[in-house]
Amino acid sequence: MTKPLAGWRVLVPRGGPWGDQVAANLRAKGAHPIVAPMINFAATDDAPALDAALTRLAAGDFDWMTITSATTVDVLSSHRAIIAPGTRVAAVGETTAAALIAAGYHVDIVPSEDNSARGLLEEWETATAGVIPLRVLTLRSEIAKPLLSEGLRRVGHDVQSVVAYRTIGVPVSDQVVADVKAGLVHAVLVTSGSVARQVREQFGDIPERTLVACIGPQTAKDSRALGLRVDVVASERSAESLIEALVDAALAGAAPAA
Repeated sequence: MTKPLAGWRVLVPRGGPWGDQVAANLRAKGAHPIVAPMINFAATDDAPALDAALTRLAAGDFDWMTITSATTVDVLSSHRAIIAPGTRVAAVGETTAAALIAAGYHVDIVPSEDNSARGLLEEWETATAGVIPLRVLTLRSEIAKPLLSEGLRRVGHDVQSVVAYRTIGVPVSDQVVADVKAGLVHAVLVTSGSVARQVREQFGDIPERTLVACIGPQTAKDSRALGLRVDVVASERSAESLIEALVDAALAGAAPAA
């Protein structure tokens, strides 16, 4: 059987274990992935608070930890953080859960419907059997809204919210920029609002022949707000769903430029 993405060159905007897994899945569909990380994390401005929180995490001082992005997983890995066996882990979406597993951590819950902080809040009581208060560590980026932390505090939980990192843009190579602008890249994956900003700033207007594929409705909304054209939106906020959306586009007639 012909692989549905044969001949497609697809830009993967994240590196690390997540990017490697996405690249492998794309190759299995026949595509040629171009792994070009466009964002990275920089150290938090409050390193002592993060170090103290990770020490408590290893000691089992928290009942739960919430992780809202794959980048937070990169921070955990870089610090060689240990999650105590008795501490349960909530991932805000499938992408984050996949990154945790790829890095060797465990995941206990992922929202079944809405892969967002709001979705996690809506399912929290059921997932935790309504136990209050719980000791919860929430790790987030400097620019993230503290929606999850505030929501958990409102219902009575003991929450320690710690800024784990700052998001920074990473310039891709001149060759990648030239290939995208020339329409030689058939699809660009957009996995977050931060990635969307870098795609817009580094590539400008994406050629019509190149599909811009967003990992979910919120990322698509963020992309459009930045002036980025959106062609494909995954039905679920997961890498698997994003790749399937590309496959659907290919089967519907989209094809690599000759």
